[in-house]
Amino acid sequence: MARDYYDVLGVSRDASSEEIQQAFRKLARKHHPDINKDPQAEERFKEINDAYSVLSDPKTRQRFDRFGENFRQIPEDYDERVAAGAGARGGWGARGGTGGTRVRFRTDEGVDFDGSGIDIEDLFGGIFGRGGGGGWGPVPGADQEAEIQLGVEEAYRGGKRSVTLGGPGGQRTYDVNIPRGVADGQRIRLAGEGGKGSGDAPSGDLYLRVRIKPDARFRLEGRDIHVVVPVTPWEAALGATVPVPTPGGTAKVTVPAGSSSGRRLRLRGEGMPNPRGKSGDLYAEIRVMVPPDPTARERELLEELAAVSAFDPRRPR
Repeated sequence: MARDYYDVLGVSRDASSEEIQQAFRKLARKHHPDINKDPQAEERFKEINDAYSVLSDPKTRQRFDRFGENFRQIPEDYDERVAAGAGARGGWGARGGTGGTRVRFRTDEGVDFDGSGIDIEDLFGGIFGRGGGGGWGPVPGADQEAEIQLGVEEAYRGGKRSVTLGGPGGQRTYDVNIPRGVADGQRIRLAGEGGKGSGDAPSGDLYLRVRIKPDARFRLEGRDIHVVVPVTPWEAALGATVPVPTPGGTAKVTVPAGSSSGRRLRLRGEGMPNPRGKSGDLYAEIRVMVPPDPTARERELLEELAAVSAFDPRRPR
């Protein structure tokens, strides 16, 4: 699926030039690599620049509105060529209906125009000239993009995975090498797996944009991982060493005496790995849990503690 530059900048398709410029400046300041130290900031900044370079120019914006991201693959004198092709083929234009349409998806079988069903052979073979004689010659295939969803543990560990993607041309399965510590929004490139070129031209690339699924145990903030650690009242009061789950397995954390719910304990470097820099940290949040159905002896001890303790958590300190 092609990127939508309007979505990248967060503006509507009828946004004015001023609105596009304002959105670009706001996002550029936020994601500039010199300011934003997130590992994905540089890639996001490049994407924002790419979107602005297209939408800020009325001519390229018009072509993007018509053909989508694949507009770079459509020659500038496209309409003249279509007209010439229609005359040679006896009314191709009536079949295609190109006026005002926009490329929305490209498969290995071709380009699907909204409502037209024109395939790559029609577009680059019949209209542009087959075999390189009298046409534009080989045209490289367009890059494609699709999303894949990963669990937190999958992203943490990385490794090989089979990914099946569907489209107008049917399903295809790819063997993908997931980098260890891949981040949400990061793209994985599969060279030569994008749209096919015409003639002897190379195929484009397929980019898989990673989306990390919500997890019941782990919450991500950048490369930091947050996890809740239940402890008993006596562990919280007296201190203890307790197990804490991590995407890479179980670790140990020392709960200091006198800990209350909400206290965070930091495990340096136990967050998401970063192949190109510093790994994130893991934050274990203490949550004090009481027995839901205390035994007679437990109730007796709790009543004794209540009788002798002067502790009042509601008293101002």
